[in-house]
This record gives sequence, structure tokens and C-alpha cells, in this order.
Amino acid sequence: MFRTEPALPEQEWQLRLEFGGDGTAEAVADGVATLVLDRPEKLNAWSWEASRQLAQIATRIRFDDRIRVLVVRGSGRAFCAGVDLGLPEDRITGRSDAERARNFAEGLRWVHEQFRAFATLPQPIVAAVHGYCLGFGFELALMCDIRLAAADAVFALPEATIGMAVDAGGEMRLARDAGSGWAKLLALTGRRIDAATAARIGVVQDVLAPEELLPAAYALAGEIAANAPLAVQAIKRSVDAFADRGLAEAMGQAALLAATTFVSQDAPVGYAAKAARRVAEFEGK
Repeated sequence: MFRTEPALPEQEWQLRLEFGGDGTAEAVADGVATLVLDRPEKLNAWSWEASRQLAQIATRIRFDDRIRVLVVRGSGRAFCAGVDLGLPEDRITGRSDAERARNFAEGLRWVHEQFRAFATLPQPIVAAVHGYCLGFGFELALMCDIRLAAADAVFALPEATIGMAVDAGGEMRLARDAGSGWAKLLALTGRRIDAATAARIGVVQDVLAPEELLPAAYALAGEIAANAPLAVQAIKRSVDAFADRGLAEAMGQAALLAATTFVSQDAPVGYAAKAARRVAEFEGK
């Protein structure tokens, strides 16, 4: 069966919603709120539980008329270093490979629903990316509407290097924003790119010195929040309807394809090699 981590008490949540941009104000300041990825000891590594929390926070944001723009940032040294992996067998069980693949695909469909609740918020989302933005961290940033990056930011989709398909739509969103050639280059190789390259290919809209990142992100969010909310949200909906056409159907296929790689013999080899910091030797089976 598919198992998530147990729900955590709110004070131990891996995500945190701040009002006023600094977590101290009771009211939303100038229409801007902040979603903080808050596992700095693990470089904000993502988990099943974080996916559940993301959807709950998205519901809270969606119906809060005080929030006109959301800023997303990571605490500590990174935006998000990817999924908190462990071996895949730790998370998905089944009586056969076929049942495990089915359970994994259903788990991914559930995750996709949580991500959709976030990505389709009516309020615009500004990502402020610093440090590692890898795997799911990159996919989360690509779900945001506008991305600003510190000069020290590093982006990658490394899933193929551990024998897994990209499973949260990152390669599709990358193809949307940077073109299919760049999406294939980065996803097929797992290659890392710096912030300057990310800006050159259209993945981020501006690169700033690390100390300038958050001030710039909040200034941009404030500029958007000062505009008419109904017009702003209508524009976001119109652009997304055009840019994301076909995405829902492709995400359904992605769950099935990722499930196939999950039950392959290559995936455990890739995970073990990553844990041991050595190069995996894949056999394609």
C-alpha cells in the first residue's frame, strides 16, 4: 500500500506560512504572504508529509482575500535539495511488482493533486531561490509564476541518474518555459546549471546577489499586490490556460511512467549508488 508519514503537530511542520514577510506580523502586510520551506537541517528536502501540508496551506491561502501575492523561499542554506529519498521500498509496498507499481502510481496521482492545489492558486506566486534547487525543489520552483534567483543558486533534475523518471511534471514545465531541447538536455543528463544559465534559458526572470534576493522578491510581490486583484488573477488564469494546455493529460501519463521506473531493477541500484557516492552501473531492466 501507499504510506505517508504521520501528520505532524503544527509547530513541527516542514512548511510555514508567514504574514508580513518576516513571520512577526499578525496581519498580512501589503497583501504579501510567505511560504517558507522549513527543514534547514535537511536542506529543506521534500517528503510525502510536506506534500500534504502544501495542499492544506494552499487551501488557506486560496480563501484569504488579504493575500494577493505569495513569496516562496527556503530557510537555511538552500531552497530545496530535492526529495528526502531513503530507499523507495521504505515508502511503497505491494504483494507483487505490479501491485507496487499501481500503488506508486496512485501515490503520485495523490501528490499531483496536492501540487495542483498549489500551482493553481489564484494569487501569483514568486519564488526566491538560493542555494540548491534540485529535483523536486526545481519542480516546485517551476510551479511558481515568477522566479528570482540568487547568484549562488544551482538547478538540476537528477532523477535519471538514480534510475527514476521525473515524476512531478518538472520536465514538462521546463519544456514550457525553456523549450523541449533544454528540458531534454537537463532531464536526460541530470546536469546542474547555475543561476546565470537558468536566466539565459528563461527559467528564472532575474539573478541577484544573495543579500539582494529577498528584498527584490518582496519588492516585486508588493508591486504586483498593488494592482487590481481581480485583474491580476484573471491574467494569471489566462496565461496558465495557454501555457499549460495538455499538462493535466501529460501528468497522468507521467505517473504511470514513473511507476514503471520505480519497480525496475535499475532504481535500487541508482539509489544505493547515490547513498554511497559512487557512479551507478545501470543495466536497463
